[in-house]
Amino acid sequence: MKKVVLVSLLAAVLFSCQSNKYDVSNYFSDNQRDTLLANIITYVFTKAPNATNETRFDAQYRQFYVKNLPSFRIEKYHQTPDGWNYFFMIRPVGNSPKYKRGVLGKFKLKQNTLMPEAFEEVANTPHLEEKILIERGNFLFQELIKKGNLDNYIAMKHYIEWPDATLVYDKKLNEWVGR
Repeated sequence: MKKVVLVSLLAAVLFSCQSNKYDVSNYFSDNQRDTLLANIITYVFTKAPNATNETRFDAQYRQFYVKNLPSFRIEKYHQTPDGWNYFFMIRPVGNSPKYKRGVLGKFKLKQNTLMPEAFEEVANTPHLEEKILIERGNFLFQELIKKGNLDNYIAMKHYIEWPDATLVYDKKLNEWVGR
């Protein structure tokens, strides 16, 4: 009986470690996570009123992105030895309480900061209910960290809405643009 309990406990510990393997809290404190999330939001969210691509990171617009922190969450995060940071983020869809969108991307961090550089949104999911979004986003995240891209899944429109035949991510502008 003791062996069964011991094996069960060991399996539970191993499973919980595996399920938390990509938790952003493994890398950053609460304050650091909020800073990083606000920095990522500045890339992926609507620009602050009166901000441009060149000015959106200016201190005068910071409060706009910080104010929106509660609507965003980093669902999965992974750093690789070569300096790439991969993420799966859940973000709001307009004012819809029912639907969310997933953003999968990668970036490097500027040395000794939490500011992303070489930032790329690799893919955006369609608007989905959160349970389905998490399931599909987790799958895509695993593939992204394995291969560094999601090229093999672009045609799966129930998983990836962008990029598509009309939109591509411009790494210089850091936004989705028409082809």
